[in-house]
Amino acid sequence: MEGRILNNDQNNQDQQDHGSADQPNRLAQKQRKSFSKRVIGGVIGILVALVVIIGFLGYRYFDNATQPLNKTDQQVVQIEIPYGANGKKIADILQSKKVIKSGFVFEYWTKAHNLSNFHAGYYQLKPSMSLAQIAKALNKGGSSEPIQSSTGRVLIVEGSQIKTIAKTVQKQTDFTSQEFLALMKDETFIKSLAKKYPELLGSAMTAKNVRYRLEGYLFPATYIADKKTTLKQLVTQMVSKTDAEMQPYYQEIKKEKLSVQEVMTLASLVEREGSTTKDRRLIAGVFLNRLDAKWRLDSDISVFYAINSSKSTLTAKDLQSKSPYNLRLHLGYGPGPFNSPSLISIKAVLDPAQRSKDYMYFVADLKTGKVYYAKDAAGHAANIKKVAKHNGTDENGQ
Repeated sequence: MEGRILNNDQNNQDQQDHGSADQPNRLAQKQRKSFSKRVIGGVIGILVALVVIIGFLGYRYFDNATQPLNKTDQQVVQIEIPYGANGKKIADILQSKKVIKSGFVFEYWTKAHNLSNFHAGYYQLKPSMSLAQIAKALNKGGSSEPIQSSTGRVLIVEGSQIKTIAKTVQKQTDFTSQEFLALMKDETFIKSLAKKYPELLGSAMTAKNVRYRLEGYLFPATYIADKKTTLKQLVTQMVSKTDAEMQPYYQEIKKEKLSVQEVMTLASLVEREGSTTKDRRLIAGVFLNRLDAKWRLDSDISVFYAINSSKSTLTAKDLQSKSPYNLRLHLGYGPGPFNSPSLISIKAVLDPAQRSKDYMYFVADLKTGKVYYAKDAAGHAANIKKVAKHNGTDENGQ
């Protein structure tokens, strides 16, 4: 019995000694657990704070994006919504055209408000419009053609090419240059004009390799684009004006055994080569003399058009352009006009001056504007030398 008692006492002592040894471990574990809880709590707190901040910023962004892009900007932006465009595509178009702040927000907002029955067509929208106003317009439906929603004046300057007129139209109306150029390639529309103005456009419709069939037939003048004027109506005004101006000359053109396309082509060259009525008539005479002699017209104006460039000088490579418009390389009139000539230039072609003198060459002094004419190559070379000496540079003559 005594031995067992001693053993029990010893066992109790051992347990006490072991407990005292585990006590620091338990304390360390408690400290680690407490630290872990604090870390986890801190992380959770940070995450919650981030969620709150992100949520707040997201709300601010979303709320801001639902507001008009610019409440004070009343500039009309014409937008085309193509057939088959889904919500995302429409939202992207609106954002790219800068009438809304965010395509993503617009798409989400319209879905949330059950506004998705949008129609294809042309729309006149403004950066000052709210999402609700824009969505309402898209639900109502647009026009089948571009429409001028504000009153604009379009001034076509003498000698303007179609690509220049396109920029002018974009600057002075709601229509874009892309819409204008697309219409210049619309064969259905052009055929409808030819049917309406057969005397004017008959020869243009049979021409080959033309860049723009209406080049030369958009008369230089000022046009009014009232509210609700379509782009087709605006272009029709230009063609109609050309036809009205040409009416007195159709019989004369036939008498001279020329086509309207040929007259307009020569007039477009005369427009850019001469600056005075006198010189235009003389230059027209030179061109007609060359055609009679089966010579090339050799006009630099034709080369610039052929290479589709407005740079100031031509290179040897430019002069060898294979384009049918390059009349330094090809005989005849080429495909058609190079710009919209004035009535003065058209009349110069129909009533040229001094053809009896057989002028075959001309060269202009760019400093004085004076044009020198010659019957032969020797006289032309002397004129070129004279002009070059006056200008202090080499000069290419025609």
